[in-house]
Amino acid sequence: MMTQAFYTGINGIKTHQYGIDVISDNLANTSTIGFRGYTTEFSSMFENALVTSAGLSSVDSTIGVGTQLKSVYMDENRGVFQLSDRSTDLAILGDGWFGIQGGDKPMYTRDGSFVFDKNRDLVTNDGYYVLGTMGTNISDGVLTEQLSEVSLGEANAQEKLRFPETLLFPAQPTTEVNFYGNLGVEDEVKVISSGIVDSQDNKNNLRLEFRKSVPQVSPGTQWDISATVQNLDGTEIYSSTSGVVSFDEAGALISTTISSIDNNGTNVAINLGSEYDGIISMGNPFSGSSSANGLDAGDLLGYDINKNGEVIATFSNGMQSAVGTVAVYHFQNDRGLERVNGARFTESANSGKPLFFQDENGKNIIGTDITNFKLEGSNVRMEVGLTDIIIMQRAFDANSKCIKTADEMLQKALSMHK
Repeated sequence: MMTQAFYTGINGIKTHQYGIDVISDNLANTSTIGFRGYTTEFSSMFENALVTSAGLSSVDSTIGVGTQLKSVYMDENRGVFQLSDRSTDLAILGDGWFGIQGGDKPMYTRDGSFVFDKNRDLVTNDGYYVLGTMGTNISDGVLTEQLSEVSLGEANAQEKLRFPETLLFPAQPTTEVNFYGNLGVEDEVKVISSGIVDSQDNKNNLRLEFRKSVPQVSPGTQWDISATVQNLDGTEIYSSTSGVVSFDEAGALISTTISSIDNNGTNVAINLGSEYDGIISMGNPFSGSSSANGLDAGDLLGYDINKNGEVIATFSNGMQSAVGTVAVYHFQNDRGLERVNGARFTESANSGKPLFFQDENGKNIIGTDITNFKLEGSNVRMEVGLTDIIIMQRAFDANSKCIKTADEMLQKALSMHK
């Protein structure tokens, strides 16, 4: 029995020392962004039932040799979100892990403290590349295509995310102008203009000048129309054309012989409408307006990351485009991940391979929401950890006393034998 008491005490000391180490590590990382604490589980070692007549007694009738560590598992509860002043600081609202890589083997973390380095790579504070899928719509600092989203590639084919510091949204030349208004019935020159953009991002002016035709052919009225493309101050004319527009006796447009004009290499359709939808000619005062498609070139204002992990470029012309997507990985068993340090993990045989969730169409998705200007803090609660370590320390002390008591009993038995 005394020997068994030694075994019980020694096993208890070893077990609770490990528990103290785990809790101490948790407490040391209460300020570590993305840290996930660990919890220990213990079990009894070999036990023998004692022969007793009190078969229905509530008193434990077994004797063993102490406890052993059964398992150490990750606490998967989410940490408290902390506000940040950087748009590149990210937090995962649900399940998942960011992927980062500095060598041959990627690591996975809940720590979304990311910045752009001098090469405009999205990296961690200590230089590990953030993994994701780049869009194929950037070439030599120019946006080649406006995308609403960039779909994730395969989980094993993610790459570092590099975005240029300067990016041009190219001009979209005007291809159509719609004109509206009332020419009235007075024999006066009427002018309606519209701003247009050419393929070189020049802002030009399309000017329509209306004069009553001579002679007039009844019924209805006819107007000669002269169209001119010129620079904004009118000092240079790029092209011109002319035609005739005809109205019925009620002032509705019935025909026009002018349809388009060249805008410094781009053909622009001139749409005057039909009947009462567009240009009319009736006895009301003159009015005129226009609307044109096309877009000025835009310079990059910055990047933002939306809740789907998509990196969005915003331009000075009011346009936006997706240029990449931050990957969020998932595992069949998160608790099986092998911790490297702090809040960083690698895959293991227990965790399974990293994978992406898919939607109903089989397209890879991040499978959760992301928010920026926030970071996920450690999920270790200081008050819980301190309470647990006190309990562990008292259990450690109790096992120490068990050894001391067994030693005293052994010494007394030896002295009695003498």
